[in-house]
Amino acid sequence: MSPVTAAAAPSERRDRSRTLERVQELHDAPLAPLTTFRLGGPATRLLTATTDAEVIDAVREADAAGTPLLIIGGGSNLVIGDKGFAGTALRIATKGFELDGTKLELAAGEVWTDAVERTVAAGLAGVECLAGIPGSAGATPIQNVGAYGQEVSSTITEVIAYDRTTGDTVTIPNAECAFSYRHSRFKAEPDRYVVLRVRFELEDADGLSAPLKYPETARTLGVEAGERVSAVLARETVLKLRGGKGMVLDPEDHDTWSAGSFFTNPILTDAEFAAFHARVVERLGADGKAPAFPAGEGLTKTSAAWLIDKAGFTKGYGTGPARISTKHTLALTNRGDATTEDLLALAREVVAGVRDVFGVTLVNEPVTVGVSL
Repeated sequence: MSPVTAAAAPSERRDRSRTLERVQELHDAPLAPLTTFRLGGPATRLLTATTDAEVIDAVREADAAGTPLLIIGGGSNLVIGDKGFAGTALRIATKGFELDGTKLELAAGEVWTDAVERTVAAGLAGVECLAGIPGSAGATPIQNVGAYGQEVSSTITEVIAYDRTTGDTVTIPNAECAFSYRHSRFKAEPDRYVVLRVRFELEDADGLSAPLKYPETARTLGVEAGERVSAVLARETVLKLRGGKGMVLDPEDHDTWSAGSFFTNPILTDAEFAAFHARVVERLGADGKAPAFPAGEGLTKTSAAWLIDKAGFTKGYGTGPARISTKHTLALTNRGDATTEDLLALAREVVAGVRDVFGVTLVNEPVTVGVSL
């Protein structure tokens, strides 16, 4: 349950009411159009806030009333139940792109992929390989968004957030964000912090990219891992790679009616990886080999996409309105008339199948609202 703040004084309540009058308010409002899955039922009430002050006042009002609150940014990481959300949904639509040398501050509501394009156009490096990722800037520290060898935790310096527990606006430095693979302090405490702004320190490399870490990107560009290329070229290459996998939003392409990668790559202990490897050999023979990447002392990361494919869930799998993408096994998609239950049924089938074959339990990356796997 969301923390409840102390009741405001009468004068504060009057000021808050005047602020909320400027916020767009809808009742019994459809939420599906606000998500990239285009799934989910309505919210009892939907507010759209365009300033930090409006965000804070809307959150305070909901918390003071004990009303369930759902924060929505770009909607690219949400799975909302067919019954919708019984409470207040708050869509953060704040704007703000402030660049000072290599320092960048983004309002939470800024479209992330547009912000990446603007930093590259300014000749700065550090987020160019995160091009094409749907969603808003405020979501990036929550998930520690990453792709093609970059993670936002490498460039974020501070996150400005509203702390629902204390009622204060706080500035949290990178070292206190507890960033890890697709995780952070904000994800660990989802009912505490509402991200308002994110600050980054980028690199002026005379128009060059950061050193390329991802083998596929380097190979596509014809260079060695660790080399730099034009940041513009790196961004364009990533967009092409993502587009070929259905990972760039296109309203005409149902393969992009998804949340991108639906499952995180499993991280296994040495014992778990040994048991997994034995299953791989049993299924694929003595030469069977699964992807394996160091993930810290005693830990190995493997590929969720590989697991899904080798367990028999190939591209385009499914006959119903929710299917695996025809371009990438890691994306579950809405073919146009799916329900959330259709999607979850497919997700559960994939999870059970991978577990039965390899003994590994996949974990969903998108946040679920009113439903669970």
